[in-house]
Amino acid sequence: MRIRVVLAVLSVLAVLVTAGCASAVDGRAFAGRQVSAGLDPVFVRDNDGSDDDRLAAAVLRDLEGWWAGQFPTIAGGERFVPPRGYFSVDSARPGPPPPCTESTDEVEGNAFYCPRADVIAYDRAALIPVLREEFGDSAVVVVLAHEFGHAIQQRLEDVVTTSASLGSGAPTILSEGQADCYAGSFLRAVHEGQTPDLRTGDAGIDAAMSALITFRDPVGTDAADDRAHGNAFDRVASFQDGYSDGVGTCAQMTLQNRSFTQQAFATLSDAQSGGNLPLPDLLRAMGTDLDRFFGGLVRAQGGQWTPPTISQGGDGCGQGAVGLCDGAINADEGLDRIHDSIGDYASGTLLASRYALAALAALGRPTTGPEAGRSALCLAGAYTADVGAPGSDFSLSPGDLDEAVNLLRGNDDAATGTDGAVTDATAYARIADFRRGVDGGAQPCLELR
Repeated sequence: MRIRVVLAVLSVLAVLVTAGCASAVDGRAFAGRQVSAGLDPVFVRDNDGSDDDRLAAAVLRDLEGWWAGQFPTIAGGERFVPPRGYFSVDSARPGPPPPCTESTDEVEGNAFYCPRADVIAYDRAALIPVLREEFGDSAVVVVLAHEFGHAIQQRLEDVVTTSASLGSGAPTILSEGQADCYAGSFLRAVHEGQTPDLRTGDAGIDAAMSALITFRDPVGTDAADDRAHGNAFDRVASFQDGYSDGVGTCAQMTLQNRSFTQQAFATLSDAQSGGNLPLPDLLRAMGTDLDRFFGGLVRAQGGQWTPPTISQGGDGCGQGAVGLCDGAINADEGLDRIHDSIGDYASGTLLASRYALAALAALGRPTTGPEAGRSALCLAGAYTADVGAPGSDFSLSPGDLDEAVNLLRGNDDAATGTDGAVTDATAYARIADFRRGVDGGAQPCLELR
């Protein structure tokens, strides 16, 4: 976060970028439950018959079959035609390059869809095995499903279905978001057993989503950069919208109904600090801003508000790194570790969720039990969306929403009630509840059941 000087605008203009995967940034995720898959990769050019190629082949074949059923629903009844070819590339060895490239080096650690040749290529040496080791097999599914999404976009352009086609001049951050959305829809089908070769569970969905988080744009990337794919918050939002609502929602994405939060650093000093305040400064200043938001919320609901005190050196009250007990918020040394390893708004999100519990108590609502934790996390999202509003002491720095997402993908402290109970056992559920507050404000959080 940064002390507010100029009001920050969260929604930025989407800009033109090319298809293909972004480079990974710092942050190791967790491997999820393995996808059960394996298919003879004979239809994949230059494959070596390895387990990596067999997994990729299963993904591509299931994508073909699934899109055969889905495509007509968004393309005015037009029949789906699969891509013309798939190419497995060993970037570690010289060899014939796939279409649209001049050497195998250009594919190193990547996968791409080439509209000109209508092919998908992937690196079996430095992409597929790395994804499997870092995240699990479901990461391979989401990456190839994303590239397949670009093939779907090309087909929609070709059949001129104006209601679903982005058009050739669409900003690419929108194109990339739509491809993430299509990938989320396909992962839902895999999770629910609707594909013949692929299966995964909740942990696999979390791991697929975590791969997208890790392959976000570097913090501070300008939305006008023609290689931008989106920050972690935007990528996860698109994935979750596809997962929950299906391909019809993805096909209707436009700049009029889609906001992107990615932004560049506003100042050199902000870039040098990564937008992070030291923890003592954050706690002092953020307490005032949290009082502004949650006090206003409680009074608007007819309640009486007494802001909780904040202290360090406590035990977290059994709620993780930060806890609310006896009207006070106590933080243990775990908050310092979270702040230092993830960033200031990871610790800020935890703090906001405990203020949210104080607001629930002031309104006479339960603060124990799993639903209280969900409401608290949602209200932390509502506060986040309000940062930078008139009267706020802060504006969000470019990496703040990503820091919140990175906290929630591996930590459930912000989703606990005062008794330590938590419902949101998956990263998917935690981020979804946080997003509910960001997108809808406080009221949906107060209506959670």
